[in-house]
Amino acid sequence: MLIYKIGITLIPGVGDITAKKLIAYCGGVENVFREKKAHLVKIPGIKDAIAKSIITQNVLKRAEEEVGFIEKYKISPLFFLDKEYPERLKNCSDSPIMLYYKGNANLNVPKTLAIVGTRNATSYGKEICKKIIEELSSLDVFIVSGLAYGIDICSHKAALDNNLKTLAVLGHGLDTIYPSVHKPVAEKMIRNGGILTEFISKTKPDVPNFPKRNRIIAGMADAVLVMETKERGGSLITAEIANSYNRDVFAVPGKINDEYSRGCHYLIKTNKAALVESANDIIYFMNWEDKKSKKGNIQKKLFVELTDDEKIIMNLLNENESLPIDVICYKTELGHGRISAALLNLEFSGLLKSLPGKIYKRI
Repeated sequence: MLIYKIGITLIPGVGDITAKKLIAYCGGVENVFREKKAHLVKIPGIKDAIAKSIITQNVLKRAEEEVGFIEKYKISPLFFLDKEYPERLKNCSDSPIMLYYKGNANLNVPKTLAIVGTRNATSYGKEICKKIIEELSSLDVFIVSGLAYGIDICSHKAALDNNLKTLAVLGHGLDTIYPSVHKPVAEKMIRNGGILTEFISKTKPDVPNFPKRNRIIAGMADAVLVMETKERGGSLITAEIANSYNRDVFAVPGKINDEYSRGCHYLIKTNKAALVESANDIIYFMNWEDKKSKKGNIQKKLFVELTDDEKIIMNLLNENESLPIDVICYKTELGHGRISAALLNLEFSGLLKSLPGKIYKRI
């Protein structure tokens, strides 16, 4: 069975979305390889060349080799229908069919934060990164990043230093660690978190693999924190993907003339990320307060004077238990800026709270 699960990821021309379509039409991954060519070509999007690749089944030999590698090195293969597969990622249409995991962390913990940034991190960026992670340590937040130089490795090390589990999403197979200088950190992470990839062994860390793996980093997290990036940095790709997945995105500001602050400032200026200065901002936005330490629920302000925009939003939320910000904008026909400002005021007034995914609910 595992051979077929791996095999379908190796078929030329078949990506994750098409693979899921094949499995759905054929009634199972094994049935894909048993289906006749005449039936395969009738499936929408399946061309003759793809059907021929499936029928010849040349990929199964390579898949069998991979099964041997997985068994030898005690790697956990995660098929997208498996219970252990990351639930957050499963809900993304382009999530990988297969993941390969080595570690001891539960990939479906309640709180997960992805941290991304430049490989050329400054002392300022590293300091803020360490400070934020230290402030999150009491909440058992799972830290996800990419094991690259700079902000990535800083976040992994800070998580380990604060006894938080941390996961590295790699752009290559698990038979190697890139960059090799981070191998000692990766080994520690396997004992207190893990390493994860969608790529089979012998896959080299080629440049196109890294933007591709960014969707996993974004998809596995409740929110993405961007720290120090250029205007065209790879971290912006992760932020854009996170927004498309309806994840919360945060950015740490820097000096206005700093090259590695421009990407963060761009995200903040275009309302693609919320500005954060400390972990408390993230905790507040994500509603991650430590419930045990809270002495009571937020008290609603009595006799609050609402603006017209706020009244419209509250009336809408009276009719619905909770709504995403995009739906609120659509139903009220108010601009995104006005809605964002009104929602923030209503939160401060204790009348509603924000949930992960930019969803708002009345208190």
